Amino acid sequence: MSTIPSVTLNNGAEIPQLGFGVWQVPDAEATPAVRAAIEAGYRSIDTAAIYENEVGTGQAVAEAGVPREELYITTKLWNSGTEDWSGQAGKDAVRKAFDESLGKLGLDYVDLYLIHWPRPMHGTFLNVWEGVTELLADGRVKSVGVSNFGIPQLETLLKESSVVPVLNQVELHPYFPQQELRDFQAQHGIATEAWSPLGQGGALLAEPELVKIAEKHGRTVTQVVLRWHLQSGVIAIPKSVTPSRIRENLDVAGFELDAADLAAIAGVATGVRIGPDPQSFDWN
Repeated sequence: MSTIPSVTLNNGAEIPQLGFGVWQVPDAEATPAVRAAIEAGYRSIDTAAIYENEVGTGQAVAEAGVPREELYITTKLWNSGTEDWSGQAGKDAVRKAFDESLGKLGLDYVDLYLIHWPRPMHGTFLNVWEGVTELLADGRVKSVGVSNFGIPQLETLLKESSVVPVLNQVELHPYFPQQELRDFQAQHGIATEAWSPLGQGGALLAEPELVKIAEKHGRTVTQVVLRWHLQSGVIAIPKSVTPSRIRENLDVAGFELDAADLAAIAGVATGVRIGPDPQSFDWN
């Protein structure tokens, strides 16, 4: 089993720096995939209400034979649930959505609960955040954070709320390294977590410069990219349903990217997103 470092969050909690994501994994496949991940050594599992696999994920956690306190489980609040996220109705909707997620997972608590998208055009994310932070009081949520928030939304939370998000989960990979956002978050004690840390569609994994680095170290390109995340201080949550790939993704100890490697990886950045722009994304 590889030794994966942990990141200490701003509330003192620790999260493994390399976790297992289940985006686009059907519910029936989530159980064997998550079970294989836990058996391989993953201790952080990331799901979301919109993924529709919280039941399968929770079943795997129940079957894993690993003490619950050794696992770090994240899920996320989806955009729907009410037409109006403002006022008390919005906060009640947050609690209802959380209760549904917790029930599907079959857990007494989750380690991290995130707002999935900010939807800034509605002007309600601050109220949603207040609803999320209220969940901390009864202990069924250990930490709260956000996903896909930009600097303007984070500035609002920092100004208006007494609770600072422990992390922001965003699209981040060598093509789209998000350096400005990462710098801002580091200044304010907000950890950065990467979704799609390996990009999508395989283009990144065929990038010639990355292939050269992989050959130099006798590693796969996937391992090189995940090593880049770790050395950058970023939390990464790759996903796979193939047991051999699940194990491969975890095996990123035992080698170090040098300055030349890091410069070459920086050189492949395009600044182009794969996913939607959070500032305009409004899917319900």
